[in-house]
Amino acid sequence: MAVIGELIKKAIDFTGMIMSDPDPVKAQKKVLENLLGTARLTAFGKAYHFTEILESEDVVAAFQSKVPVHDYDKMHAEWWHYLLEGHQNVTWPGGQNYFALSSGTTSNSKHIPVTDAMLESIRKAGIQEIASLSAFNLPGDFFTKQILMLGSSTSLIEKDDHKEGEISGISASNLPTWFGGFYKPGREIADISDWDERVRKIAEEAPKWDIGCISGIPAWIELMLKEIISYHKLSNIHEIWPNLMVYTTGGVAFEPYKKSLEQLLAHPLIYIDTYLASEGFIAIQKRPDTTSMALFPDNGIFYEFVPFDGDHVDENGLVKPGTKVFSLDDAEENKEYVLLISTVSGAWRYMIGDTVTITDKARAEIKITGRTKHFLNVVGSQLSVNQMNDALRVLEKEYDTIMKEFIVAAVHRNEEYIHKWFISCDKSLDKVQVAEALDKTLKENNKNYNVARTRALKGVEVELIPEEIFYKWSEETKKLGGQVKIPRVMKEEDFLEFAGFAEKNL
Repeated sequence: MAVIGELIKKAIDFTGMIMSDPDPVKAQKKVLENLLGTARLTAFGKAYHFTEILESEDVVAAFQSKVPVHDYDKMHAEWWHYLLEGHQNVTWPGGQNYFALSSGTTSNSKHIPVTDAMLESIRKAGIQEIASLSAFNLPGDFFTKQILMLGSSTSLIEKDDHKEGEISGISASNLPTWFGGFYKPGREIADISDWDERVRKIAEEAPKWDIGCISGIPAWIELMLKEIISYHKLSNIHEIWPNLMVYTTGGVAFEPYKKSLEQLLAHPLIYIDTYLASEGFIAIQKRPDTTSMALFPDNGIFYEFVPFDGDHVDENGLVKPGTKVFSLDDAEENKEYVLLISTVSGAWRYMIGDTVTITDKARAEIKITGRTKHFLNVVGSQLSVNQMNDALRVLEKEYDTIMKEFIVAAVHRNEEYIHKWFISCDKSLDKVQVAEALDKTLKENNKNYNVARTRALKGVEVELIPEEIFYKWSEETKKLGGQVKIPRVMKEEDFLEFAGFAEKNL
């Protein structure tokens, strides 16, 4: 098997050489022209004069001037609802066999069209991800091992003319035949809709597999590994999967989960970040000397960037009409942007909901910095999710504890505002001291927060609760597993509902 693995590795190395990265700016212009040319006779293409845009001297500028920015609500209300009613040629030629049900943190009822062209784009991105493994100096034997992909169920909801499910389930149900021998848990188990039942079945079958790589959202990967370890009375997961070397993570920031995850391992893994959203495969980490991810500049997605500040984005996290938008060509490094995408699924100048920073423009590499609606700025504190995560990492070191999950909101105390936090913690700590330490750290690292604390933001309160409460709340209000994420920032009304749930379950 080692010889076979070396042959596969050499084939991957060769594939990586012939799939050399294109010039991202040139590739992006070509992608936009292809998108517009393909969709020019759709209802959307006719409404926004795609043919005229293609005849313009500057196609990118004409596209940006004629086509408005859309969020999901606008895209659905004006266009995508027709697709769900069975119409075709609305925003992309033909119809589609799939709709991705978004299980993200800003909405629970999104139906994102997934076209055949998008499935091909995702498959192509997957091949590039595999080709990129050669950069991580893995032994040849690794390439004979199996990959455990813990996504949502592949048992999709059958409708009259399409199927619905989360994007990871749709993708797994359309894996190429050649990949079947590597893919675990396999379709029979992946088809199980109930999360707990699926994880129990994985635990039962785990000794039969030789897993080299696991893939999925950190919180649910950790719960799965704990179930396997408990079921087989193991000290760590490497006792049953000694060849486990790689974890491809995604969906949320991994750093908050790293410390607790490594308690389940005999040794650390190689961690590779990915960015697969309901709207498409956005980016992957291609090299080990950075935690940034490379966009796919030539794979059916055109990227745009809106400065994430009060001049360009309103208090609801939406792009202001008429604001300046940048393509990859004219965007700047190390500046925070709202990401827009136009895709082969018929999303046009679409707010995916994430904020990013371009870390290396020549390589088209980015880092996700947060969510447009998970930005705490009710009283001018301008706290991003990344800043919140960084502050909790400081507290973890200070108190030698693990704080993975949290939810925060600006809530009223009489006529004033405070920040109220619920934070998971594996130790019994003084919550007042923790609140003071958190407040101090945020003041030191965010000047806007520091100013807000002298004015409208009158205090900080912290409640320390077991992490299981977050997952139980997720199970009862959304569902467990798959691509479900814990929201980080809530509006006051929703936050108070969560606070009531937490109090009942303490």
